[in-house]
Amino acid sequence: MLTSHPLIAREGWPYLAGSLLVAIAATWILGKWSLPFWLWTLFVLQFFRDPARVPPLDVDAVISPADGRIVAVEKVQDPYLEREALKISVFMNVFNVHSNRSPVDGEIKGRWYNQGSFVNADLDKASTENERNALWIASERGDVTCVQIAGLIARRILCYVRTGDTLVRGQRYGFIRFGSRVDVYLPTTAKPEVSIGDRVKAAKNILARW
Repeated sequence: MLTSHPLIAREGWPYLAGSLLVAIAATWILGKWSLPFWLWTLFVLQFFRDPARVPPLDVDAVISPADGRIVAVEKVQDPYLEREALKISVFMNVFNVHSNRSPVDGEIKGRWYNQGSFVNADLDKASTENERNALWIASERGDVTCVQIAGLIARRILCYVRTGDTLVRGQRYGFIRFGSRVDVYLPTTAKPEVSIGDRVKAAKNILARW
């Protein structure tokens, strides 16, 4: 399925419009010294890019919910469903695409939001200490917990789905502004297909197989 939506995420239009207006005003007032304002506008443009993605056809695949670098592949206790689980974490820096997409097909059975700190999302303690939003997705192959986690400079987690909604793999469901992390908890029978340090893209690369 092609996850079609505008090339620039709708969450970014206010920031892009504001940056552009400031850059134009700076050019009129400062002339050549306005370059930093234009560089900031370019940064905002690249941060809020949101390319369409085509998920793999492999029915056994659990796909990445985010662009970024794998920072954890381990068996832990899922704090939301209270079970032993395979946890795979994707860290997004400010140069990654920040749209979040569903890793599996399924129905949302629960959603939890926790306020928290804003420590570096690259650290393990970010999973339990930072602001976060968790979804319990019940798929035909097993339960998946997908957690959006705010990072060091992230200040807004956006999630557009609620309990009872259904998602398909690769479907866009949220966005995190300015640096973040996504944790995915899977049944321990799932086989990881990534290692720490690997780079992945949302709705495109495979995290694990059932």
